Amino acid sequence: MKFLAELEAHLRIEFPGYPAENTLNAEVCPPGQKGDFTLNCFKIARFCGNPVAAAKAVGDFLAAHEEIEAVETVKAFVNVTLKSGALMRETRVADVDALLASVALPKEQCDKVLIEYSAPNTNKPQHLGHVRNNTLGMSLASLLKRVGHEVVEINLVNDRGIHICKSMLAYKLFGNGETPESTGIKGDHLVGNYYVKFNSELSAELKALRAARPDTAGKSDEELFGDTKLGAAAQKMLRDWEAGDPEVRALWQKMNSWVFAGFAVTYERMGIHFDHTYLESQTYLLGKDIVQRGLDAGVFTRRADNAVVCDLGKLGAKVVLRSDGTSVYITQDMGTTLRKYEDYSPDAMIWVVGDEQNLHFQMLFTIMKRLGYAWADKLFHLSYGMVNLPNGKMKSREGTVVDADDLFDEMSSLAATACRDRADGTLADDEIRKRGEIIGIGALKFMLLKFNPKTTMTFDPAASLKFEGDTGTYVQYAATRIRSMQRKAVERGLLDGAVDWELLGHATEKSLAVKLGFYPCVLQAAAAKRDCSGIVEYLLGVAKDFNAFYRECPVLNAPSAELARARLALAESAGRILTDGLRTLTISVPDAM
Repeated sequence: MKFLAELEAHLRIEFPGYPAENTLNAEVCPPGQKGDFTLNCFKIARFCGNPVAAAKAVGDFLAAHEEIEAVETVKAFVNVTLKSGALMRETRVADVDALLASVALPKEQCDKVLIEYSAPNTNKPQHLGHVRNNTLGMSLASLLKRVGHEVVEINLVNDRGIHICKSMLAYKLFGNGETPESTGIKGDHLVGNYYVKFNSELSAELKALRAARPDTAGKSDEELFGDTKLGAAAQKMLRDWEAGDPEVRALWQKMNSWVFAGFAVTYERMGIHFDHTYLESQTYLLGKDIVQRGLDAGVFTRRADNAVVCDLGKLGAKVVLRSDGTSVYITQDMGTTLRKYEDYSPDAMIWVVGDEQNLHFQMLFTIMKRLGYAWADKLFHLSYGMVNLPNGKMKSREGTVVDADDLFDEMSSLAATACRDRADGTLADDEIRKRGEIIGIGALKFMLLKFNPKTTMTFDPAASLKFEGDTGTYVQYAATRIRSMQRKAVERGLLDGAVDWELLGHATEKSLAVKLGFYPCVLQAAAAKRDCSGIVEYLLGVAKDFNAFYRECPVLNAPSAELARARLALAESAGRILTDGLRTLTISVPDAM
């Protein structure tokens, strides 16, 4: 801000020890106090003698500044009220292009960031938990790009293992050759049905086994898995897959192709496009060479039973190779982490994975550091909590999950119904469906991003679509209202002529302008924290401030054309920031609602 730069130049003359770099930041004035901004003089107290002396020096200079309307000193804080035109210039609301451009960080502060998210299994469709993961991953990637970082979006699909064989075996036993085409069922849903079928049949077999064998008392289902016909057959199928059995591999490829086709539809609907997809079937053997290097370097030790272990101190001891020489998950992750670095040479890597894997990633990152990889200091786990529906938790094997596609359909349908009710028969069905999709998916994403990722949350579809309240629909509606206002202004010729920003002195006009001016800071802070919830909170605040301005200050019916033009310009700045902010969260805005 100009007045801040001039203030600090003055303070360097007034106080010789004042630092060359700018130290003061303008913050929003606290509620109940007069001013557009407040300056915290505790930050410069040591350069100016004490906080009171610092506040007096700041207040005295600003009181004589030509752009300042009023100054109020409250202990070590100085509240500043700018003249209307100066406020619009200082917040850059009068030049919204410059305001939006200033979101980007200087090039020297930008990194190449690899972010891995989604990571579904090919034995079932994606569900609500995946939707939260996808939303967190894609929005963080979008945010990092928005502030100037180069971002590589990665998916690592778990397409092998015993859980995949469960679906395959159930299909082989009960499928009768049906296909997505013959049934009209989306491929990932069809395969998921057989995962549920396997577990249903296995449950019945376990029940019969326990009734027939007293020695099973006290044993878990997992311990008895291999004693069942289905469990033993699934284990044999996995061994056959690993041995490259042609028949098993052909079935695996066919069913995986169905799932990938289904995933593609889900990702397209969310707006997700990965730069690279790794497959666990191609990476699960990676990492063994790293284990050997770790043994040679003394990072790992071999136990008496031949297993290889890493002592991680307070984190515990971690097996990185079983006694039979086979890999564990962390072995594969060590290998894929190195593979991703070799493929893309990122400055930082981020994994979006649920909080049940917190310890796993702490161990992985510690091991990579101990192995001497210099870049291992820039590995980050974006941990997130579970998301539930009002009726409780979900369980894949029991078929009680909420499929992503079904959730999208419900959100789109609810939003379309609301649009139809508001349109009162004036919109074609295709337009209603189009708006319903944009509003419904947007409301879903907005609500999933509303909370800090670590929060375990409950998602209520109907509540997330309210036009009033802390919802994405509320923010979208504010943006579309501004677009509608602009269209009407063009029809009336109200936009012809220069904008006189000095006319905007109403409290709600100034409050909105101040809020808009902090947009770059909000995005940059969110990117630094790797948490989009701050953007959600900010956009809700902008929408509320705009609506207060809209209620208090007639725009199209302002007392004069000049005032209408100025208010329209302020509204346009608000609309562009709302739209840019939603777009940064990967949420679209319909033309009208």
